[in-house]
Amino acid sequence: MLAYCDFIADRVKSGLENVIHDSLQPVKLRSVSKVEWDLDNAGSFLSTKKTMHVWDAYGKEYRIIVEEV
Repeated sequence: MLAYCDFIADRVKSGLENVIHDSLQPVKLRSVSKVEWDLDNAGSFLSTKKTMHVWDAYGKEYRIIVEEV
């Protein structure tokens, strides 16, 4: 069955980047990482899970995980 983790993670990342670049937003985010894939040490695909990290203006880090359940 098809999973939309890539699509959802991309939309979340794009939305967060828009917030970062919009000075009128009341929420101040500093940066968002690239989307990380769930791979083993050899680089082989383990699952459709995607992870990214976000930092706010105060340096606090948040982890966002998109995975099928």
